[in-house]
Amino acid sequence: MIEQPDGEVRKIQFTGKSTFIVSLPKKWVTALGLRAGSQVIVFKQNNSLVLIPKEMVKQPAQPIEATIIISNMDGPDTIIRKIISLYLVGYNFIIVRAKDERISALQRNAVKELARKKLVGTEIISETSNEIRLQTLLSYPELSVENALRRMCLITASMHDDAMQALKELNRKLAKEVIQLDDEVDRFSLYIIRQLKAAIQNEKILKDVGFSNPRDCLGYRVIVKFVERIADHAAKIAEYVLALEERPDETTFRKIFEMSVFAKTAFEDAIKSLFRKDYILADQVISKAKTIQYLENEVIKEIQTKTKQVDIPFTRMIIESIRRTAEYASDIAEIVLNLNVDQIIIT
Repeated sequence: MIEQPDGEVRKIQFTGKSTFIVSLPKKWVTALGLRAGSQVIVFKQNNSLVLIPKEMVKQPAQPIEATIIISNMDGPDTIIRKIISLYLVGYNFIIVRAKDERISALQRNAVKELARKKLVGTEIISETSNEIRLQTLLSYPELSVENALRRMCLITASMHDDAMQALKELNRKLAKEVIQLDDEVDRFSLYIIRQLKAAIQNEKILKDVGFSNPRDCLGYRVIVKFVERIADHAAKIAEYVLALEERPDETTFRKIFEMSVFAKTAFEDAIKSLFRKDYILADQVISKAKTIQYLENEVIKEIQTKTKQVDIPFTRMIIESIRRTAEYASDIAEIVLNLNVDQIIIT
């Protein structure tokens, strides 16, 4: 309930078979320069209905083009951070221009690798000795936030599985493939964040990407970061596999794998609860994830006696990454609870 505002009380009437109408005070209409036939935009804002004359609505300007000037002193990482920042803000054209005569080969390769590996829908459309022009071609409806996040989660789960397989077989080639896949997860992460930033500023884009209110954008932004962290831990497991001298014995691997399955299941259930808007499932994930510490302790006992001394530190780090995966799954589930808290409110 809200306090009675100043204004006139008008009765809503029903006409035809599916239309409600309400009359407007003449003095208000004429004061705004409106007349019969004028168009107004009606939208819902919290618990209110708001009417705005169409000609008074100014569409928020979308960033189109931005230019950054670089010098020979700028390292590749500095340039990459600048481009990513502009991409996330929503610029469709990003121009990298050299302050000096030429863009160095190292700088040029960094920009190309960034566009190819990290920026979804972005292509280099022109290139000269002192300038590189990038354009983001993908429009919002072609890849929704939900579809991009689903893809991101599938890749992350696959990375975790492959990292475990690499550990089991001490398969260094597979471990390297897992590490390379982390770039793909980052691509979707940056794309989703770009989408969310645009959606917060524009109600039409908000609906295009599949959200009903800006509050959801914040929740999804945090979830994307957690998924990215889980992928990072899968890549870390693969890196530690590369450092091992021997594969774990069967008993030790079985315990590590049991812990791994637990963590991955928690992650998958957390994502299911998100897309299904399932408060109960999210709550179950949080409760179950707390037992990961017990599984970790059991594995640690095992490796102390059955793992080669030089491999113990790397195996401990693998176990820690598996535990962090379960903890991030729990964090995702907590966000799901916040997004769907209305399900437990009695009305």
